[in-house]
Amino acid sequence: MSIPNVKRFRITSPDGAQSTTLMAVLPKDADVNAYLSEASKRFDWKAHAEAQQKQFKIRVGQQKQKKAK
Repeated sequence: MSIPNVKRFRITSPDGAQSTTLMAVLPKDADVNAYLSEASKRFDWKAHAEAQQKQFKIRVGQQKQKKAK
């Protein structure tokens, strides 16, 4: 089940290094460019970068567990 009238917008960080997709329902008379520029300023880019690093963390082999005596 999806929300009707949801549109996807692509926003980039102010420094231009990162980008993400923003989903929003905007009123008919809304200024889309003003909304997107404000949203990119308010977006938590630091937390987004940390979440991306945690998501794509690669595990290189299994670690052997030491037996406790």
